[in-house]
Amino acid sequence: MPIPKSISRLTEELMRLPGIGPKTAARLTFHLLRSPEGEVQALGEAILELRRSTRFCSRCFNITDANEDPCQICLDEARDAGQVCVVEAPLDVLALERTRSYHGMYHVLHGAISPVEGIGPEDLRIRELIDRVRAGSIREVIFATNPSMEGEATLMYLSKQLEGMGVKMTRLARGLPIGGDLEYADENTLARAIEGRSEL
Repeated sequence: MPIPKSISRLTEELMRLPGIGPKTAARLTFHLLRSPEGEVQALGEAILELRRSTRFCSRCFNITDANEDPCQICLDEARDAGQVCVVEAPLDVLALERTRSYHGMYHVLHGAISPVEGIGPEDLRIRELIDRVRAGSIREVIFATNPSMEGEATLMYLSKQLEGMGVKMTRLARGLPIGGDLEYADENTLARAIEGRSEL
């Protein structure tokens, strides 16, 4: 049975989204086809508005409203401007903010170094981080990259670039999750938990 071009096109576009495979894309397409026209129109308008009304902060490169630069976090005088937490993506900022335990600034790299995917240091917001540190107001850089090979490679690269700039460099502790059982933890997680142990 030939499929109308509009259905094929939307399915292909949805498959470009992370975590959406062919079956999920087809299900979403047919769901939208059955949905009331107003709901589909509202979704389309929300997607377009997302692009029109947001931008990246010129200081930390987190997402902000189009008419707000620098962002609210960068403008917040109650935050510690001497601490900068380096993350890979804006979603990481949201995760850290939910903890309500970090009160410094951020720097969003927009990715991690990955030679396999063709992503090098020049593709990330690394130069801007180095410029911020050189400006002299930052006393601590906290690395909060993901515990993956790419995240570790990015951390190592950044630490070498910032070496000798008189800034303290720290990383998030790694180890066992709350509520986890030792018997189910892998060797690397257990090893990091032992290395990162703290005094009682």
